[in-house]
Amino acid sequence: MEVVLSYLVPTVLVVGTVVFMEWFAAWSHEHIMHGWGWKWHKSHHEPHDETLEKNDLYAVIFACFAVALFWIGSAWLWPLWWIAVGISLYGVLYFFMHDGLVHQRWPFKYVPRKGYLKRVYQAHRLHHAVEGRDGCVSFGFVYAEPADRLVKKLQENKRKYDPRALQDEDQQAVSN
Repeated sequence: MEVVLSYLVPTVLVVGTVVFMEWFAAWSHEHIMHGWGWKWHKSHHEPHDETLEKNDLYAVIFACFAVALFWIGSAWLWPLWWIAVGISLYGVLYFFMHDGLVHQRWPFKYVPRKGYLKRVYQAHRLHHAVEGRDGCVSFGFVYAEPADRLVKKLQENKRKYDPRALQDEDQQAVSN
């Protein structure tokens, strides 16, 4: 029983933290980044040629928080170490899903043509279909509502949105 718990408790902490982080990231994206933290996040919604953007400071803050939990967890309170693993794992998911897949911040281009990855890709494209910080949809990074629901929400908004948001240089990505 002790062996089971020694694996079960860390697994539950890591998986639970990843799930919580998706909720927290979506909440903070909507209420902080599109609220009082817009000064940093605005760089993400504007065209730029730089490799880094001011918005990347949010990832640095989350990383510092994880490092602090690793330190506290290894010195005093071991469950915090596993929570830090979950936050770090979410950071890796965020990097691949958001920075890599959606915004193509890696050295090759991949546009998903079907399934879950296509849904995440389209949802975040629709997030950027509104100019400015108000009226956006889809604030999560790993979970995404289907594109048709998000388009309906955008159409119900009073702000204009760009209906070409789902289009890409590779038109087949959105037509399949």
